[in-house]
Amino acid sequence: MTWERRKRARFVNSLSGFKSATLIGTYDSEFGSNLSIVSSVVHLGSTPPMMGFVLRPPGKDAHTYKNIKKTGICTFNHVNDRIIEQAHQTSARYPRETSEFEEVGLTPAWIDGWMAPSVEESRVKMGLTLIDDIELANGCRFMTCEVNWFDVESIGLCEDGFVDLNQLGGVTISGLDGYHGTPKIFRLSYAKTNLELKKMLNFDDGWDDNTDNGHN
Repeated sequence: MTWERRKRARFVNSLSGFKSATLIGTYDSEFGSNLSIVSSVVHLGSTPPMMGFVLRPPGKDAHTYKNIKKTGICTFNHVNDRIIEQAHQTSARYPRETSEFEEVGLTPAWIDGWMAPSVEESRVKMGLTLIDDIELANGCRFMTCEVNWFDVESIGLCEDGFVDLNQLGGVTISGLDGYHGTPKIFRLSYAKTNLELKKMLNFDDGWDDNTDNGHN
């Protein structure tokens, strides 16, 4: 705590390791579209499909938080290696009436009946509805959402349901500003006490859920 504030923030944000890079798209009928990058998205469950994410304590510039609380919906859009700089720029504090889509050069994509824009250039996108909003001990908000629809480019969707983010140019974040590629190593079979692990080098092969290789 004796460190200078920015140095401490860089250090602590790096300690948690690699994180997801996600653009959250929202909309307000008065101010229009909003887009912001976060590195806190986590998987919460599959039945029903749920995800959560953390936002800073809401203040006057909490456009994403305010929009989600007002409309109850948003989109998650994975950052890929072609849009890193545009995605990072969305973290700038633009005025409420300014669209980050226009400012950074990304394209809003709309689905009929869904009042929140996704990112056309993203290769993994989904629409979510807000389920719960919890205040954490430090004043940050943890928002729990249910996934209502998804759009994943077919080249990255394996037969067994695994999403090959490397094939889609997915990137990850370390700290506040470090962006990294995601080279493949291997997939491993479902761990059981009486079976030896098997490695899958070709991610597209997928596991057979009728055998002990898959997650059955």
